[in-house]
Amino acid sequence: MNIHEYQGKAVLKSIGAPVSKGVAIFNADEAESAAKELGGPLWVVKSQIHAGGRGKGTFKEDKAGDKGGVRLAWSIEEVVENAKQMLGSTLVTHQTGPDGKVVNRLYIEDGSDIDKEFYLSLLVDRGSSRVSFVASTEGGVNIEDVAHDTPEKIITFDIDPATGFMPHHGRTLARALNLSGDLAKQANKLGRTLYEGFLAKDMAMLEINPLIVTEDQRLHCLDAKISFDGNALYRQPDVQEMRDTSEEDPKETEAKKFDLSYVALDGNIGCMVNGAGLAMSTMDIIKLYGAEPANFLDVGGGATKENIVAAFKILTSDEKVEGILINIFGGIMKCDVIAQGAVDAVKEVGLKVPLVVRLEGTNVEKGKAIINESDVNAIAADDLDDAAQKIVAAVRN
Repeated sequence: MNIHEYQGKAVLKSIGAPVSKGVAIFNADEAESAAKELGGPLWVVKSQIHAGGRGKGTFKEDKAGDKGGVRLAWSIEEVVENAKQMLGSTLVTHQTGPDGKVVNRLYIEDGSDIDKEFYLSLLVDRGSSRVSFVASTEGGVNIEDVAHDTPEKIITFDIDPATGFMPHHGRTLARALNLSGDLAKQANKLGRTLYEGFLAKDMAMLEINPLIVTEDQRLHCLDAKISFDGNALYRQPDVQEMRDTSEEDPKETEAKKFDLSYVALDGNIGCMVNGAGLAMSTMDIIKLYGAEPANFLDVGGGATKENIVAAFKILTSDEKVEGILINIFGGIMKCDVIAQGAVDAVKEVGLKVPLVVRLEGTNVEKGKAIINESDVNAIAADDLDDAAQKIVAAVRN
């Protein structure tokens, strides 16, 4: 689960990390009081969307101008004017895609005097099964560009969960950022604070870009991008309250209600599969035959008929979907349950695109009988290769 920058700053503040004072607003009428509360003389007006590259982004609406989604303001009047321009406008960045995202909230923050900028992040390294620090002296820019152009400037190290963050980790972090003296001590303290907060809050990723040294030589978190482990949200009720469903794909939000693993993609063939590995294989073979999957959808091993109906509704609600492939290998999941769910779903929502069904495994004959005896216009497939060829051909024809 992702959260906004202002929410991330609140999380960092709660664990003891240094952040600037700021106020989140949802209406332009709140801008003046927020600016007065902060006092100035420099304010930063930041668009709050779940995407990076806001500062270099562009707005679709003329009223928002071409100054990007993060702006400096030197007067209260300028703060108010920027708020009026930005709220309700659509911001397009390299991460939003051409459609962009509507800015429904802003974060007005105290300006900072910057001496140096760094990059710092913590993430779960699946290879080592540990939390990793990623640090670079090249802050304030896309870390992807640094990794491509000057990879030697990115330093990565892991933390052994048996020992936690130790003094030598703090020294490693300070060396990675070329810090010495009191700043090195601050780096050690900040590293420990972030690591312990990362674990306590069940984060999946914490990115601070930039981490800055102020002119009075203090380390300061100038940005905060945080995502949380969705499997641990049940024990983080305060984090769950930060969820902004307006920033999520409505189909993905609906899928979560039925414990379906769904990720929207850009293709035109909808996929309903049980098992993540089989789902990936199904997507791969669709691409092999020259088409593109419209989604990743794993109904899981314990899906009910109601889950299948919900999954089918999600697929048919996607305007990009020109054909649907149901590919089920029944183990725990029974083929007849899938078949009955598909038949019920078609009866409920209709079927305007080709449907290919491949069933194999537990109760496969019962499942095929349900499909064959229904009036659903489905194309039967013998195996995965056959199913992929048939759905691609059906869509093309």
